[in-house]
Amino acid sequence: MLLEGRRALVTGGSSGIGRATALRLGEEGARVAVNYRSERERPAAEAVAAAIDPSAARAFPVQADVGVEADVVRMVGECRERLGGLDLLVNNAGIESQAPTLEMSLEVWEQVLRTNLTGAFLCIREAGRLMAAERRGVIVNISSVHEFIPWPGYAHYCASKGGLKLLTETVALEWAPLGIRVLAIAPGAIATPINSTVLDDPAARRQVESEIPLGRFGRPEEIAAAVVWAASEEAAYLTGTTLVIDGGMSNYPRFR
Repeated sequence: MLLEGRRALVTGGSSGIGRATALRLGEEGARVAVNYRSERERPAAEAVAAAIDPSAARAFPVQADVGVEADVVRMVGECRERLGGLDLLVNNAGIESQAPTLEMSLEVWEQVLRTNLTGAFLCIREAGRLMAAERRGVIVNISSVHEFIPWPGYAHYCASKGGLKLLTETVALEWAPLGIRVLAIAPGAIATPINSTVLDDPAARRQVESEIPLGRFGRPEEIAAAVVWAASEEAAYLTGTTLVIDGGMSNYPRFR
């Protein structure tokens, strides 16, 4: 197993890429804290933790809104108490919404930036403090191909992911001397609940798939596999960069 004994926190771990990642980390021997935001997601997070280990010895759900500093401090503190520290943070929690820039309210802008960028920063900072004390650790930020592909109607989302790219690179430079690797994974179109409106519309799905050289949406498990490898010792020379996993979509002429 690639991650035997590792202590991991997966934000947004109750569904989609976060769920697949938490489950795969468990399969690879890690102990996993499965973050969820609200009571609505709690049963799903509990189910993920139970699937990893029904005895709760190696997995547990932990509530926090990653955009709230006090929540993140408490969450990481609980990980310290229950896991003895953290070796791995997967910053996966994220939201998106559509709004033309001319009509976008400050509230909508701030909602997306607060979760996708401020939330990632808070988790990086708090988890990083534990890792720095032990002079080891890996942080994997789940970004998006929209850290470099513009997306009309989603200026706030693109700004959050573009910011996450440079946050990743900057922290990687700062923390390399501390033995902490920091990198990002940028998925393309993945079959997750956040894309349900496209997946459930045959015409819209065909349009998206026509722009993907491999001709299909990716699976959450394919992103999870990349997270496991990136976090393992097999990728010990990897830091400060973004792995793009998009079926070749970003090479499509429309996006170049």
